[in-house]
Amino acid sequence: MSLPERSMKSKAERMASRAEDTSLLDGKVSSLIMRLAIPCIIGLSINALQQFVNAIFVGRLGAQAIAAVSIALPLVVLLTAVGQGIGIGTASFVSRNLGAGNSLEANRGASLALALAAPIGVTLTGALLFGLRDVLALLGGSPTIMPAALDYASTLLFGYTLMLLNMVSGFVARAEGNTRFSMWTMITAFALNALLDPILIFSLHLGIRGAALATFLAQLAATGLYILYFVKQLGVVRVRISYITLGDGRVKQLAAIGAPATITGILSALAFVLLNRAAAQFGDNSVAAVGIAARLLTIGALPIMGLCIGSQAVLGFSWGAQDFARVQRVAKFMLSIAVAFSVTFSAVVVIFARPIVRLFSSSEDMTEIAISTCIMFHLFFGLFGVQYVAITMLQSFGKVRLSAVVSFARQGYLFVPAILLLPSIWGFKGLLISQATAELGAGLLAVFVIVRQFGDLKGMLVSSDRLVKAES
Repeated sequence: MSLPERSMKSKAERMASRAEDTSLLDGKVSSLIMRLAIPCIIGLSINALQQFVNAIFVGRLGAQAIAAVSIALPLVVLLTAVGQGIGIGTASFVSRNLGAGNSLEANRGASLALALAAPIGVTLTGALLFGLRDVLALLGGSPTIMPAALDYASTLLFGYTLMLLNMVSGFVARAEGNTRFSMWTMITAFALNALLDPILIFSLHLGIRGAALATFLAQLAATGLYILYFVKQLGVVRVRISYITLGDGRVKQLAAIGAPATITGILSALAFVLLNRAAAQFGDNSVAAVGIAARLLTIGALPIMGLCIGSQAVLGFSWGAQDFARVQRVAKFMLSIAVAFSVTFSAVVVIFARPIVRLFSSSEDMTEIAISTCIMFHLFFGLFGVQYVAITMLQSFGKVRLSAVVSFARQGYLFVPAILLLPSIWGFKGLLISQATAELGAGLLAVFVIVRQFGDLKGMLVSSDRLVKAES
């Protein structure tokens, strides 16, 4: 082994040792969870805030502009799902190999993932640009919305490859423990986007195309920072062309781990498509109203997802160690924080729906529709915290099938039949009821499942105590 490789391996081993010490020695559950979860929460919250700020500026262009962005949203969600799938698979591969002291294999996995991300991004961009009008029509774009939607989506797509590379680079940085760099990169991109939005949209009179161009330039800046990160070797992982090989089943490993995240993202995109198509038959104002409400849902969901992603390592480690008392403490802490946030967010949106909607639009007609839409969409959002904690618990416990049952309820088998049937019976009210009933049904299912899981944990604790007493 050469001296550079030996040095790299030594660094990886030291980092793995630090991670292990944190897991084993930090007995205070709350501080450990928050230390791991806060970078994830901040990162995802910045993403949500960026969507919020973009929507405010676009809203000044009128209801059709908001509707155009809403029509393109499923496309963004679908493309993001591809990046999340590659990123999650890469992060797992990199972290496991660094933990095992195999830094060379971690380098190969990261280099391969970034090498795959570029052609995947270019291919998807080319395919979508070629048939973009048909895609947007399928997503629910009406003739009045289509010109603005084409301007926005076509400009945004040119930056997709950069977005994909940034997502994978961020997952690599977090996998090697450098969560701060990833977080500050996202903050920098958000600040630049927020600064450029009013300049490009209003000062340079680019309109909705300016909003997409601001996002593109922010992604370009983030790409520059990640290039600097890898070139200056600020982390443990080394990205080099010589490390890119398709052998040894690496592609299969990356795909197998990342596939569930991509499938969940596809379901989210499908839900947005069905919402937009159902809303389109009631006019552009209805599409814009649904877009605002759906964006607010995303803003509320992302911090909860960040908490659970950051907590999953602690939950899984405790379960693997058969420390069921600790599992119970971790799960209860996660549940208390997630439910408190989701209930608070739900109450804020329901109570202050009018002033919140006014941030996005001054149109009286659209405002009235959006207020009722936001209220109905968030009426049972307080249960979302229970849903995501239940899913995280089941994934950590290795209960894949039950996890899928809970995961696919909210935007899958409960929502799809409702959105296809109820609008044809009760019109736009049927659309609102579809979302509300799916949220309620998925929430009640999660409550039932999580109560059973805590009951099982209690039984395991009793059995464990009896075994200890018998042995003593």
